[in-house]
Amino acid sequence: MNPQIPCKICPLRSTGAFSSNSEAEIDFIQAIKQGQRQVAAGSGILREGDAGSALFTLLTGWAFRYHTLSDGRRQILNFLLPGDFIGLQHQLGQASSHGVEALTDITLCVFPNERLWDIYREHPGLGFDLTWLCAHEELIVDENLLSVGRRSASERIAMLLIHLYKRAESVGLGGTAGVLFPLTQQHIADALGLSLVHTNKTLKRLQAQGLYTLRNGRLKLTNPAAMARLADYYALPLRARPLI
Repeated sequence: MNPQIPCKICPLRSTGAFSSNSEAEIDFIQAIKQGQRQVAAGSGILREGDAGSALFTLLTGWAFRYHTLSDGRRQILNFLLPGDFIGLQHQLGQASSHGVEALTDITLCVFPNERLWDIYREHPGLGFDLTWLCAHEELIVDENLLSVGRRSASERIAMLLIHLYKRAESVGLGGTAGVLFPLTQQHIADALGLSLVHTNKTLKRLQAQGLYTLRNGRLKLTNPAAMARLADYYALPLRARPLI
């Protein structure tokens, strides 16, 4: 069994991607935390139709939220990286309209649903942080909707690669060889509403144009300026995000 990491020495806090908390807030987070859970790649964190009895912070690894149609077709709604909060995307205690699956082996920090109200009552600042996190994820989903609705296949993939590259880099998953990138072409296709064949051809075309490389599970943007122009992507200053 992996050791439990105390909230005060959470490795995510040293990445610089997250806003600081007071000692009292960190002590409170530790007090309501039930523990940590290991989930293997490909396993479900939340199944469609489940009510769910816990909230989670993704401590390590990648996951994704998805929704499936009755014939099995899947739409990936969002990719989840370390620091992302899971469980407020549906009404607490009600059946979830989406599922969450581990993309890699992951570690989750677990919080009981019933303590959510204590957060708002006892630490309104943390309650505001939760609200901010929900609003931030909605912005990400809005951007994905814009991509699926208006961008071409090349523009969609360029946007996704830039977006995930920057998110992964911000939480310490980058290096000189690029960032860890566990997505398959099927994941990209399911996120962008493309066929697997079209996804494969478009990725090969962008790689041939010298815009990126993907080797040994690492993504490197070799011409980020050209990639940004293709995606019509304009970077906003990254602000520190709340961490629960």
